[in-house]
Amino acid sequence: MAGGVGSRFWPESTGENPKQFLDLTGTNKSLLRQTFERIKRLIPPENILIVTNRKYDRKIREELPELHPENILLEPAMRNTAPAVLFAANKIHAIEPGAVFSILPADHYIGDEERFLTDLNKALDYAGRHEVLITLGIEPDSPHTGYGYIQFDKNDPGEFKKVLRFVEKPDAETARRYLEEGNYLWNAGIFTWRTDVIRNEYKKHLPEMFDMMEKIKFGSPEEEKQLQEIFPQLQNISVDYGILEKSDIVRVLPVSFGWNDLGSWDAIHKQLAKKPSDNIGLNSELYTLDAEGNLVKTQGKKVILSGLKDYIIVESNDVLMIIPRSQAQSVKKWREKLSD
Repeated sequence: MAGGVGSRFWPESTGENPKQFLDLTGTNKSLLRQTFERIKRLIPPENILIVTNRKYDRKIREELPELHPENILLEPAMRNTAPAVLFAANKIHAIEPGAVFSILPADHYIGDEERFLTDLNKALDYAGRHEVLITLGIEPDSPHTGYGYIQFDKNDPGEFKKVLRFVEKPDAETARRYLEEGNYLWNAGIFTWRTDVIRNEYKKHLPEMFDMMEKIKFGSPEEEKQLQEIFPQLQNISVDYGILEKSDIVRVLPVSFGWNDLGSWDAIHKQLAKKPSDNIGLNSELYTLDAEGNLVKTQGKKVILSGLKDYIIVESNDVLMIIPRSQAQSVKKWREKLSD
């Protein structure tokens, strides 16, 4: 899935050039490119589909020129993840009924790719043999308040644990309790299932959306016209709320492969810094004196920092943002304010 706008990475991320098309880890590759290269080690490129908004068609082709244009599924309107997942499921089901597939966000960081691919392959195999919805749950290493959590049945002896419930981002005290109880995992938004199984769950839990999408004859000459007419009418709801939180066949595989959803500039610093006091320069030639804990991203400039601690400095074509790292979540509000 590569249709998000990445508003928390403004001013670098914009509606025309969102987070998934940016190099936020200093690799000279966009997050989308990194995700594609990672997954093609397990899945052949001809079986990799990108679900994105129609306006990103050109950028997807530029980032992934080896991907066949027919593998880019273009949403006529932004309608959250539930419509996007059903779009992909129906497209795949029309080609191979009952095929097993995974849903992967295009803008996450994976530290240990070998372990990730092993776990994903394990999920694909299990989903192919069982009528289940599988999610990968990240084993937490801290009482993080920025992630949703998955509670699983600690008495389940299987490797794929029965999910008891999904919970919203907790406060600090609740997150610490989750860590102590030991049967809570971070929700990474990485899912695996068969097309027939997920379609049945939509029919049960989002019947109106299912029926509307059934009117689209995928693979026919009418597909594009029908998609343009029907997709914008679909309910704007996430697959988590619409399906997973209601289903009784969800299983979670506890995993640990160095995952981060890179949800803010502060998260970028925490991911790339070996210790909290490190200064991180992205596309910048950084010189420091009595400065620590800063993240700097420019358009190739030499940057001198002196006497500055724990700041985010980001340069775009027309904006220079300088804010404390502690205010990283305020970026979205500044974006909205300057866009008015």
